[in-house]
Amino acid sequence: MGQITEINGVNVTKKLEFKALVTKDPSKADNINTLVARWVGGSRSRVELKDKVVHLGGPGEFDAMQMLLATLAACDVDLMATHASLLGLKIESLSVEATGHFNAQSYLGLENAPASAYDAISYIVRVSLPSATPDQIAYLRERCERSSPVRDSLMRSISLKFEFKANS
Repeated sequence: MGQITEINGVNVTKKLEFKALVTKDPSKADNINTLVARWVGGSRSRVELKDKVVHLGGPGEFDAMQMLLATLAACDVDLMATHASLLGLKIESLSVEATGHFNAQSYLGLENAPASAYDAISYIVRVSLPSATPDQIAYLRERCERSSPVRDSLMRSISLKFEFKANS
């Protein structure tokens, strides 16, 4: 694999350099993201992180709960593309299908309603890697089970600090 610099649209050289850097100094893998969502009108918001912008909500757009599922699916697409590329495997096809159930009663302000949160999420990773060995397939499956940041975040209880500031 020494000659491969890019495969599947992934810059393998840069990924390996970053991996080596993190091996020497694990703090280089730390990330803190602060983004801001601003109301645009209706149920639409503009979300900004540095120079990146995405819109959520509104007609024809993902709502926040759909985007939560989308981040899980997209995270595993990225994870699979990265690790398949690091193994030197050409991806023929890759998709992640995510399904979740939640009840919107609480969101609508109804009393004694269940929480407006996903109570179940399932997802399927489908990948075609014609040259992969069974050991490589097992390794990639393990990466999905153990290395997906969004999956890991959804599976654990994380600290969530809430503040509410309004003008009086």
